[in-house]
Formats: sequence, C-alpha cells, structure tokens
Amino acid sequence: MSGYSAGFKNIIYICSYYYSVYGMRLFFHLGKYYLLVGKAFSKPEKISIYYRRTIQEIELLGLNSLGIVALVSVFIGAVITMQTAYNIENPFIPTYAVGLTARDTLLLEFASTMIALILAGKVGSSISSEIGTMRVTEQIDALEIMGVNSAGYLILPKVIANVFFFPILTILSMVIGVTGGWLVCIALNFITPEDYIMGIRYAFIPYYVFYSCVKMVVYAFIISTVPAYHGYYVEGGSLEVGKASTRAVVYCSILILCFDLIITQMLLS
Repeated sequence: MSGYSAGFKNIIYICSYYYSVYGMRLFFHLGKYYLLVGKAFSKPEKISIYYRRTIQEIELLGLNSLGIVALVSVFIGAVITMQTAYNIENPFIPTYAVGLTARDTLLLEFASTMIALILAGKVGSSISSEIGTMRVTEQIDALEIMGVNSAGYLILPKVIANVFFFPILTILSMVIGVTGGWLVCIALNFITPEDYIMGIRYAFIPYYVFYSCVKMVVYAFIISTVPAYHGYYVEGGSLEVGKASTRAVVYCSILILCFDLIITQMLLS
C-alpha cells in the first residue's frame, strides 16, 4: 500500500507541476495578448492613413477570399442536400424537408463556422507570416523608432477589414450553398427543384442569418488578432515565422470551436 500511495503522490506532484508551468504560461500569453489588443486599438496618429490601409486589407484579406468561399460553399450545399435526400426514406416526410434541412444547416452552422475555419487557415496564416516577417526583418522596430504605433498600424486595419467583410462572406456563403443544393437537385433529380425551393422558403426564420453574422464577427476578431499576436512576438528567423503561423492557425481553430459553443448557448438557448 505504501508503494501505491507513493506512486499516487508522484502523479499528484507531476500534475501540479505541469499545471503550474502551463497555467502560468497561459496567463502570461493572455496578458500579452490583451496588452497588444489594447495597444492596437489606441487612438490612431492619422485617420487617413488607417483608412487607406483598411481599404487595402479589405481587398487583400476579404475580396481575395471570395473564390475559396464560393467554391467550398457550393460543394457544401450540394453535399448536404444529397445526404439529406438519401437519408430521408420515410414516405410520410414531405420531400420539401430536404430543402428545409439543407437551409437551416447552412444558415446555422456551415456558412459561419465552416467558412471561419477555412478563413483561419488562409487569412490567419497570411496575417501571422506577414507580421512575423516584419518582426524578424526589424521593420516593426523601424516603425517604433519613427514614433509609429506599430500594433495599431499593422493590426487595427486588419481587424476592421475582417469584422466588416467576413459577415458579407457569410451571407454570400449562404446564398451560394443554397444554390449548390438547387443545382444538384437539377443534375441528379432525386427531388424536384420546385420541392427544394418550397423547403428553402418554408418557415424561414431571419434571426438565423443574424445569429450567423454575429458568430462571424466574433470569428473575424479572433482570426485577426490571434495570428497577429503570434506574428508580432515571433523571435528568430524564417523557420520560427513558419512555426508561429502554424500555431496561429491551430489556436484560431480551437477558439472558433469554443466560441461556437458559447455563442450558440447565448443566442439560441
């Protein structure tokens, strides 16, 4: 019994050690993250410069993501419609239920969370690598020497651009996903397009669109600030920039899924 108790004490000791180390590291990074966000949202030096940079970021981060969002959305809509149609075999369930199920699935989850995960990989890695490269090449240090708020100059336009444009991408994803389901109904003819359209229009709840847009605003803030944090504080060379980009995408994906649960509980419960 003494051996068992000694082993149990060792397990407790190891767990407490790792908890103290990683717990303190977590609070350390949270503190640095909040300080960086606060610095980024401080009063800009010249509004006109930030306005021009925001327009540039909308083009680089938002408009350049239209292609992948449209491609993924049309296939997601088609696949959801096909899977719903093939799994509804009860003759008592009307065929327009296929369109109804596909619509609500796209509006509630796929057009926001799925697209956010894709944007976390594309936009998040781009932000982290861009700012990280500026850090290791000492461009950020040069901005600080010139008296420019480097965090505000580099991060704030990206946050504004993403928070503004990502909900637009969400609405476009909804429309394109529903269109993809309609196209697969025409191509494979497992239900008539008229029944599909009836299901799309049946008992439509506009609040679902608002709910998805609210989620995407939160996701856009995460995708903008978390990769910026990892890039801003990177140390070393190009290898560390790549590692920071990978960590940024991983943490963004985890936070998106966590906030998906939290926002769903807050807005739909």
